[in-house]
Amino acid sequence: MKRVLVTGGAGFIGSHTSLLLLEEGYDLVIYDSFHNSSQKVFKRFEKILGCDETYLTKRIKVIEGDIRDRNLLEEVFNYYSSSGDSITAVLHFAGLKSVSESVINPIDYWDVNLLGTKNLIEVMAKYECHKLVFSSSATVYGSTSSSKITEDHNINPQNPYGHTKAAVEDFLTDLYNSNDKWSFAILRYFNPVGAHSSGQIGEDPFGVPNNLFPFISQVAIGRLEKLLVFGNDWPTTDGTGIRDYIHVIDLAQGHISALEKLLENNNQILKLNLGSGKGHSVLDVIKTFSKVTGVDIPYEISNRRSGDTGQNVADPSLSKKTLGWETKRSLFEMCRDSWNWQTKNPNGYN
Repeated sequence: MKRVLVTGGAGFIGSHTSLLLLEEGYDLVIYDSFHNSSQKVFKRFEKILGCDETYLTKRIKVIEGDIRDRNLLEEVFNYYSSSGDSITAVLHFAGLKSVSESVINPIDYWDVNLLGTKNLIEVMAKYECHKLVFSSSATVYGSTSSSKITEDHNINPQNPYGHTKAAVEDFLTDLYNSNDKWSFAILRYFNPVGAHSSGQIGEDPFGVPNNLFPFISQVAIGRLEKLLVFGNDWPTTDGTGIRDYIHVIDLAQGHISALEKLLENNNQILKLNLGSGKGHSVLDVIKTFSKVTGVDIPYEISNRRSGDTGQNVADPSLSKKTLGWETKRSLFEMCRDSWNWQTKNPNGYN
């Protein structure tokens, strides 16, 4: 059985990917600081998988730690190497991820996202683990006039969060070029939303949400008074920002497809968009969410946020060609599953 390390494995995308990895037969080491996630997610795994805690603890080892803590990372790799159950690959989700927060506090973003990745790579190299799936972002592209963004589009991030993702991409590319042992899948995904169809796990941000879907969900359930729409003067069909939303389960399956591709062959680097190829404006999302829930969503037009862009839509054709992967779930299903999670968990995991 292959054992993989999932950094940030209790977070929104990490938890859904970890669940699917378990279903695919992988054994996991989940390394998470729980800065913006909850250990309660693992009890939810038991409910979804229909297993007990004894079984799950055989399949998952949970380590609470900061990605910048090199000594702890070494302890983790050394333990599994010494026991003859070496970590064969890493899925790297750990990092800070708010565009607006990164503009206010870039130091932490460079520290966690870049230094943390450097620590991880150095420890991986020491223990002869050379396969990594990296959670990058479409923010590396920045503003664009293209209707759909391909992977050869100019890299031009507009905010510190995007800068850190682009810097890690450059770092991994340099490593690949310097040593034929390394294999990387760099996944530039667009806007992950939705939740597991069971409603047992989903997105549970601390404080006021930065992302559209949890913000709408919390307005609809009554936790927040109204939705703030950041700008109605973008050069789009209705003036609000257009994004390519991708269901988190589709995204998780994309990560597993990338992992399996890396495990097939050594010395490869993949740089791939994970998106639906369909753009939806903020007002489109509000209308669809209202249709799904039967709840009117009060909203107010606010100023644009620093670091935002008007339109960001993927051309995912290379991912389909390379991985045989494509999205399956519609905007309606994204809204439905988000609402199912929110209604079953009005206060998140608390």
